[in-house]
Amino acid sequence: MLSLVRKASIPVATRLAVRSTSTLLRPTHRAYSTYNSDAAAAEKETIVKLLYNIGSRKEVEQYLRHFSSVESQKFAVIKVGGAVLTDELETLASALTFLNRVGLYPIVLHGGGPQLNRLLEDAGIEPQYEEGIRITDAKTIEVARKVFMSENLKLVDALERHGTRARPIPGGVFVADYLDKDKYGFVGNIKAVNKDAIESSIRAGALPILTSLAETPDGQILNVNADVAAAELATVLEPLKIVFLNEKNGLYHGVTGKKIETINLDEEYDDLMKEPWVKYGTRLKIRQCKELLDGLPRSSSVAIISAGHLHKELFTDSGAGTLIRRGHKLFKYNKLDQVDPDKIRRIMESEDPVIKAGETSVASYLRDLQKKDVTIYTDEPGQVMAIITSDPSDPSKPAVLEKLLATKTAVLNNVPDNLWNSIRKDHDVLTWRVSSKAEDGNLDQSWHFERADGSLRNPQDGSTMFFYGIQDSDDVKKTLDGFGTRAKVPSGTRSFSTFSQQRRGYATKVKNVGLIGARGYTGRELINIINNHPNLNLTHVSSRELEGKPLEGYSKASLKYVNLKPEDLKAQEEVDAWILALPNGVCPPFVNQVERDVKENRSPEKVLIDLGADYRFTDSWTYGLPEFNRKNLVGATRIANPGCYATGTQMSLRPLLPFFDRQIPPSVFGVSGYSGAGTKPSPKNDPEFLRDNIIPYSLTNHIHEREVSHQLGTPVHFMPHVAPYFQGIQLTVNIPLNKTMTSKDVHSIFEEFYNGEKLVKVLESGEPYVRDNAGKHFVRIGGFSVHPDGKRVVVATTIDNLLKGAATQAIQNLNLALGFDEYSGIPIE
Repeated sequence: MLSLVRKASIPVATRLAVRSTSTLLRPTHRAYSTYNSDAAAAEKETIVKLLYNIGSRKEVEQYLRHFSSVESQKFAVIKVGGAVLTDELETLASALTFLNRVGLYPIVLHGGGPQLNRLLEDAGIEPQYEEGIRITDAKTIEVARKVFMSENLKLVDALERHGTRARPIPGGVFVADYLDKDKYGFVGNIKAVNKDAIESSIRAGALPILTSLAETPDGQILNVNADVAAAELATVLEPLKIVFLNEKNGLYHGVTGKKIETINLDEEYDDLMKEPWVKYGTRLKIRQCKELLDGLPRSSSVAIISAGHLHKELFTDSGAGTLIRRGHKLFKYNKLDQVDPDKIRRIMESEDPVIKAGETSVASYLRDLQKKDVTIYTDEPGQVMAIITSDPSDPSKPAVLEKLLATKTAVLNNVPDNLWNSIRKDHDVLTWRVSSKAEDGNLDQSWHFERADGSLRNPQDGSTMFFYGIQDSDDVKKTLDGFGTRAKVPSGTRSFSTFSQQRRGYATKVKNVGLIGARGYTGRELINIINNHPNLNLTHVSSRELEGKPLEGYSKASLKYVNLKPEDLKAQEEVDAWILALPNGVCPPFVNQVERDVKENRSPEKVLIDLGADYRFTDSWTYGLPEFNRKNLVGATRIANPGCYATGTQMSLRPLLPFFDRQIPPSVFGVSGYSGAGTKPSPKNDPEFLRDNIIPYSLTNHIHEREVSHQLGTPVHFMPHVAPYFQGIQLTVNIPLNKTMTSKDVHSIFEEFYNGEKLVKVLESGEPYVRDNAGKHFVRIGGFSVHPDGKRVVVATTIDNLLKGAATQAIQNLNLALGFDEYSGIPIE
C-alpha cells in the first residue's frame, strides 16, 4: 500500500558517536581561515542544536552517526535542477553549508536545462527533442558548455560567500560514447566515471560541484541528462542518499493531490505502476529510481525534495519530501515449522536482550512456543521479526506480541514500521510488554508509546505493558490486572493511557497548560520551566512538524506532540491556559476561535498568552511586562508577552523616562545571538557567515522599535544586529537627558527603581557581558556612563532572549494570571 504518511521511528542514541574532528570536519584545509579544532567542535555542536529543531535529538544524532560512518564520497549525491539554481540559489547554498558544517561532503551535480533553453531562444535556436532526449547539434553543445560553466561557477561562488569551500568540476568525471550521433547529435551515453577529481576535492576540504557534461575518450564534449548522470555517479559511488532537488518538494498522488511520503519498491512497485494516474514524468521517475536502487545496497535510498527542506529530509524519520527505497519484502507465517529455524536463531541471538543475557536459550523458547497459536512476521534478509501468540483455549483474550526484534539497519530503513502496519491489519487488538532493558535496544519505549492506545508501568521492574484496540474499560482492567501492580480503572475508554494518567495525583491548586508552537527554542525553554513548576502541568504540546513524536525533556508525564487546529481547542476542557508561541500573524485564528467558543458557552474562559507581536498594540490585551504592569496582570485572561529586545530596552529606559530630552529620541544599538533568527537556514543564523562578522538588519521601524515607542509614549530609535554566538542580547542605550546628571545620580535612580525586583540586577560598576547572562532568568543593567556635559548617559544591558526575553516572562505572567506566586517555578539567583 502506498505510504502517504511516513511513520517516525526514533532509534536510541544517547550520545553523538562520530569520527575524530579532523576526519569529520576537515576545517583545517581552509587556508583563508584560522580555524582550530576547538572552534570547529563548538560550531558543529551549535549546528547540531539547530538541527534538533527539525526533529528529536535521537533522530538527528542517529542520522549523523549513520552518515558519518561511511567514506565522505559515500554520503550523498545531490542532483540540482537548473530551476533550483535560478530560483533557490541562496537557499541551496545555505542548505549545503549546513551539511558541510556537521562534517558531511555531499557531491553536487547540477543541470541547466531552463538556462540553456533561454539562451538558445535568444540565439534563435528552437530546442528539438526526439523520444524525450534533446537533440544537440554543434551550436547547442557550444551554448551548453558556456551555460554549464556559468551555472557551475555561480553555485561555487554562492557557497564561498557562505564560507564553504567548493571546487568547480565542470568536466573530467564522465566518460561517454555517442548515444546515437546521427539521431541525437552530441548526446552521450556514459561508459565510465572518473572519481579522482571528486576524491581530490573532498580531501582538500571542498565540496565537489559537478556538471552533467561528459567527454569522449578523445575529448569531445557530450551532453548528458543530469538525472542520468546522477544515477551513473550513484551506481559507482554507492552513496547512502541520492537526492533529486526540485521546486515541488516531492511526488504527488494523481488522485488525492497529496504528497507521497514513502514508496517501498519491493512491496509497492508492481501495484503502483498499475495505477492509472502513474504516467508521464511520475512513471518515468519511479521506474528510474527502481532501476537505480536495484543495483545499490539496501541502505541506499532516493529522496525527492526541495532545497529548503533538505535538512528535515536527511535528519528526521518523518522526512519532508518523497522517500523512495527498496524496503524489505515481508513474510507472514502461521506455523512455527514454516520458518527457517536458523533465521529465527540468528536474529534472536543478535537482537533479543533476553537471549543475549543468557536468561533462556533459543531452543527453550521455541519449544515453549510450539504450545501456542503463533503468527510470525519477518523480512527477506532476516533483519526484523515479530512473534505474536494467542491462547487457543480462550479466543476472547487479546493476542500478545511476544517478540519484536530489529537490527539497527532495519530501524534506520523504517522496516519495523512496515511490519507494524501488517500487524495492525491482521490484529484488531494486541497487548505487549516492553522491558526496561529495551531502552538499550534499537526500538526504545517512545516507539511503542506512539503505537499504543494505552500503557501501564510496573514500578517493580520498570517494564511497561502496552495495548491497542481494547475499548471497554472492564476489558482494560482485566488485561492489565496481574501486571505487577493492580490498578483501579476510571470509567471510559483508554483509561490506562499515558495521556490520561498524566493528570492524576496532582493537587487542585495545579493548573493545566497547553503549548501551541512547541517546536522552537522558546517552546523548549517553556517546557523546561513548566517541568520544574510546582503548580503547572503541561497537558498538550502542539507542533505541526513534530506531530506524533514523543516530547523529550518533560518528566511529569509521557506526552506526544499533537497538531491542534483552532477548532480543536474547545474540546480540551481541562486546559486552564494556552501559551501561543507562534509566528506573527498565526495567532489570531486561535484567539478568535477561543473567544467565539467562550461567548457561545461552548468553552469556559481560558487564559491566553501570546508570545508574538499580534496583540502588543491592542488595548484590550494586558501588556505582560510584570516589573511595570504587575497589578493589571493579576487575574488577566489576555496577555501580550513583550518582545525580547523590547523587554531589555524598556528595562534600560523606563527609570529615566521623566528625564528624557524630548527633542532627541534615545537610540538603542542591539546585538543578539543567532537563536533569535530562527532555524530556517539564512545568513543570520549561519555561524560560518557570521564568523568574524556582525549583521545589521531592519535598521528602521523594527517591530520592537514600534513596540517600545508605543509602550513608553515617546519615540525610540532602535538598530538590531546578529552576532556569531547562540544565545543572549547586548543593548547599548544612548539617552539624551533634559537635566545635568552624574554617573552616580543615574546609578542611584536605577537602584531605587528596581529595588526588590528579583529578576533585575543593577551592577555596582562596569558593564554586563552576554556570556555572563546567557541561560539566566534575569536582566543585568550597568555601564551608566555620562558624557562630560552631563546631558547624555549610556546604559548597557544584557538579557537572555529565550528566557526573560520570552519564556521566563511568560511564566511570570501566567503565575500572576492564575493566582500563583509570580516567581513560582523560576530559579532565582
